[in-house]
This record gives sequence, structure tokens and C-alpha cells, in this order.
Amino acid sequence: MILASFFKAIAQLPDPRFRSVLWRGIGLTIALLIGLYAGLLWLIEWLTEEPITLPGVGEVTWVGDLLGWGSLGLIIVMSIFLMVPVASAITSIFLDEVAQAVEDKHFSSLPDVPHVSFWDGLRDTVNFLAVLIAANIFAFVLYAIFPFAAIFIFYALNGFLLGQEYFQLAAMRRIGRARAKELRKQHQLKIWLAGCLMAVPLSFPLVNLVIPILGAATFTHLFHAVSRD
Repeated sequence: MILASFFKAIAQLPDPRFRSVLWRGIGLTIALLIGLYAGLLWLIEWLTEEPITLPGVGEVTWVGDLLGWGSLGLIIVMSIFLMVPVASAITSIFLDEVAQAVEDKHFSSLPDVPHVSFWDGLRDTVNFLAVLIAANIFAFVLYAIFPFAAIFIFYALNGFLLGQEYFQLAAMRRIGRARAKELRKQHQLKIWLAGCLMAVPLSFPLVNLVIPILGAATFTHLFHAVSRD
């Protein structure tokens, strides 16, 4: 069931609606990082507007330049670690379109569902982003304590998070948020294993940016499969 859902999702990746969601997610992520960097530069300029005077040294005028270059390094490091979770979370705003594309192709007899509004999608995205970032920051502590198990912790944690998010997304379109949570609990192990399958490509640069779309498509198939059962 899990592998069948996964391969059906892969087969549909060339769908124009899938590509549209992917490029919007990447574009908004890059714009967010640029905006964050611009905000840091403005803050540094405001803080260093007046020269800093140190006892025995005099006026120090290079602090602003140092902080400016330091902020660039910070953004680069942040982009390495946060590009994927941020892009995943932002792309989640549009994943209703991915689920609809899957249902149009494979479950065309189903009745239409109300479109998820941008603000509802944004609310769920912010919640997911906060949990995703907090969990992965905590995971760094576990990596340091258990370095030999780091790869397993990474897959288990992100598999759990991705499974929870994408199954909930697929299910609540059809049966509502409360019933989706009940169904998720009934199939917790299956959803976690499917989430771990989604987490494996997270290890591969660029490929990992497709995970939100692949996950939404896979779990749409998985939801319909467990609903039939």
C-alpha cells in the first residue's frame, strides 16, 4: 500500500500543477531569505550609526563592516540548514492543489471539496514550520549525544513529522480536521513508515525540495487506501 502510493505519486511528478507549486515554494523561500538578510543589514546599520569608542583604542569604525560580513555568513549557514524545512513549510500553503491534482487523475468520481483558503493554509503552514524547526533544533542535541545514531534519529523524527503533516492535509480535505486526527491515530504506524520513506530523499540536495509535493501526493493516495479499508 505504501510503496504503491509512493510510485503513483512519482509517476505524476511531471504534472504542470505539481511544477507550479514547486516553483512558487522555492521562489517564496528565496524571497524570505533575501528579506531576512535585508532586515539584518538594516538593524546592523541602525545599531552602528554612531562610532563605538573603546578605552585606550578610540573610535572603532569597522564594527559595522564586521557585523555585515558576519550576517552574510549567518544567512548562508541558515540557508543550508533551513532551506528545506522553510521551503517545505511554505510549499505546504499550496499543497491542496497537489492533492486536487491527484484526485482529478486517480479519483475523478469523487465530489468536489471546498478550496482551502490562503489564510487557512498559512495558519497550518506557520504551525508546521514552528514544530519542524523546533524539532530539528532539538535533534542537533541528540545528534551530539548519540552521533552513531544520528542518521536514524533524522529519519525517524522527520518521518514522523512529515507523516503527521501530509496525512492530516490529505484527510481533512475529505473528512474534516477532527475525523482526520482519529483516522491518523488508527493508522499511526503505517503513516510513520510512509513518512520515513518521504524522509529518505531529504538527504539529497535539490531532490529534497520536491518532498512536500511528493509527500502530499503519496499521502493523498494513502488516505484513500486506508479509507477503503
